[in-house]
Amino acid sequence: MARGGTLPLTMKKLSVLTLAATALLLSDQRASAQDKASPLQRDLAAHWPLAGDALELKAPGRESWLEVPAERAPRLGKGDFTIALWMQSDEVSDVVPGDLLSQYDPVKRRGFHFTLKSNLGVTSNQANWRHLQFGIDDDRASAWSDCGRPGKALFAFALATHEGALYAGTCEPGKEQSGRVYRYAGGEQWIDCGAPDRANSVTAFAVHAGALYAGTGKYRVAGSALPESENTVLGGRVFRYAGKERWIDCGQLPQTEAVGGMVVFRGKLYASSLYKPAGFFRYEGGSRWTDCGTPDGKRVQALTVHDGFLYASSYDGGHVYRYDGKNWTDCGQVGDNTQTYSFTSHEGRLHVGTWRSGRVFRFEDIGKWTDMGRLGEELEVMGMVVHNGRLIAGSLPLAEVYSHEGGATWKRLARLDLTPDVKYRRAWTMAEHDGQVYCSTLPSGKVFAFSAGQQAMWGHSLSSAWHHVAAVKSASCLTLFVDGKMVAQTPAFEAAGYDLDTTAPLRIGAGANGPFNGRLSDLRIYRRTLEPAEIRQLAAKAPKR
Repeated sequence: MARGGTLPLTMKKLSVLTLAATALLLSDQRASAQDKASPLQRDLAAHWPLAGDALELKAPGRESWLEVPAERAPRLGKGDFTIALWMQSDEVSDVVPGDLLSQYDPVKRRGFHFTLKSNLGVTSNQANWRHLQFGIDDDRASAWSDCGRPGKALFAFALATHEGALYAGTCEPGKEQSGRVYRYAGGEQWIDCGAPDRANSVTAFAVHAGALYAGTGKYRVAGSALPESENTVLGGRVFRYAGKERWIDCGQLPQTEAVGGMVVFRGKLYASSLYKPAGFFRYEGGSRWTDCGTPDGKRVQALTVHDGFLYASSYDGGHVYRYDGKNWTDCGQVGDNTQTYSFTSHEGRLHVGTWRSGRVFRFEDIGKWTDMGRLGEELEVMGMVVHNGRLIAGSLPLAEVYSHEGGATWKRLARLDLTPDVKYRRAWTMAEHDGQVYCSTLPSGKVFAFSAGQQAMWGHSLSSAWHHVAAVKSASCLTLFVDGKMVAQTPAFEAAGYDLDTTAPLRIGAGANGPFNGRLSDLRIYRRTLEPAEIRQLAAKAPKR
């Protein structure tokens, strides 16, 4: 059954959708005959060949996906299983990727997700870019673990995962200090990757064309009700990481003392100015930046991409604006707020965090916002991500983290910064890495990690080419394969203790992370763990497309 079927479908695709549930029944009825025919048919619970015409599941501004009722979907329970499919998603796009396959009950926190994930607009960061994830949950959650303080950070302004590593860009406001970049080394250890320039902060990250970019700035520490920085060096430059402690200067944003947000949109890198004068620029290579204008001279801060547009938050009047590549449109003031701070996409819908109501709002249409509730008694909503199905967000003034429980209800998970005798504590920004979500805090400077359920994640950006991907759940771990090679695996845990049976539908090309932007083919679900050699065999035979 197709849902959200505004994407025009050919009759061939429509017939695939109509017969999807039938294919599940046939896989059970023919199991014994198939076992004799081929090892790759053994325990094959469901198979959608999509032969000859790969299913295209997303186009800008339009959505479609397949949905199989729970009673017709494979019952996975506590058993082993394998998901294998071919997928393709264009990196140069104005739509982010999303869920390949999911079956998840958000009330019971039960089910699984197989996802190509990007986290954009997490305050100033593009925190994750096209990272493959496979997660399961049965209403489990870890405690928040202390991952230490990068350098002498007042806080990690920026967090991003790149080529399998988590990077933190710091604010270090002392007179002889400067903002630096650190790479996480596990436990409470961080490796110094150098200072791009002499300004007190590395304010933003984005991965673009296979490289990590960092923006710098002179952060006005007094804005967090702390003594002003003694370092008066201005930033506003963007650098590209060249390994170890080397940074390549990619130019100065005109009239900019601090880079605000950074994001990739339609294959181009964009950056904004944190302070006045407002500025919004497109990177043209070398050290060249093109001024793209701002909406009525208003500052644009957190930047994200959603359904064909670039969206921007603003500190000037609490509006959200969107950019179509040439012009800006005002999406209206969000509630009675004066600042908008952060974005995330949940179930395919754009959400924004605010100051001074401490609420999250969901975008419905131009000028129309739905109040999704307040985070406790907090005043500001900062970093937000969807982690293994759960929408979580950080806050000010107590640096708390909350989980969305549906409707307008939020549940407090933890208070992360306990620094005494300060006015503001911030749970500033977030990124997913190695199956966990990481959150930076001010003024302790520490980073903390949390996991909902268990998740295997490959922290390398997947290219636009066709790839064969497989997710395997065994009794003791989760494993990811790309093009026949194992790329990620969780530490051992009691995976057999997770009951994944649910009344939620099985969704192909949709889930908590939003609709998939791309094409799928030869989707298989097995009630067993495929051997690596079997996965290599599937990856060696590209389907007809």
